[in-house]
Amino acid sequence: MRKVVVNSTPIIALSEIGRLRILKDLYGEIIIPNAVRDEVTVKAPRRLDGHDWIRVTAIANLAAKEMFTSALHEGEVEVMLLAKEVGAVLVIMDDGLARRHAKYLGLTITGTVGVLLRAKSAGIITEIAPVLDNLIQNEFYISDDVRREVLNLAGE
Repeated sequence: MRKVVVNSTPIIALSEIGRLRILKDLYGEIIIPNAVRDEVTVKAPRRLDGHDWIRVTAIANLAAKEMFTSALHEGEVEVMLLAKEVGAVLVIMDDGLARRHAKYLGLTITGTVGVLLRAKSAGIITEIAPVLDNLIQNEFYISDDVRREVLNLAGE
């Protein structure tokens, strides 16, 4: 099975707009570390309830967390470490600095918007524009340039 490790922002953003299932439809199961579970449930304790396709897994090498810059959140660090430990084929995270660290570690990365593009090409969603607009209305930042580029890539 393809292993996909996800950070908190994509889960929170998609959950807030009722589109969390896109991750299940695309990847079957996703893996999150303990720190991501904690971040995702801090304001919505029941956010992960009923989503048995989200597997929470502890990282094995706790000492490795100390090697990362303090500029990264604990969840981002654990996502990268867990992805390396489980041999993930994909990491889904949005933070630019964390993505640069993940690329340096040789991980394949996409973000929430990349997931939406893949969902459209797979026929899981029919239009990206309303989903992007819903994310933006829920305080998920997408620049006008990125929005235009994504809609162009999606043929919208």
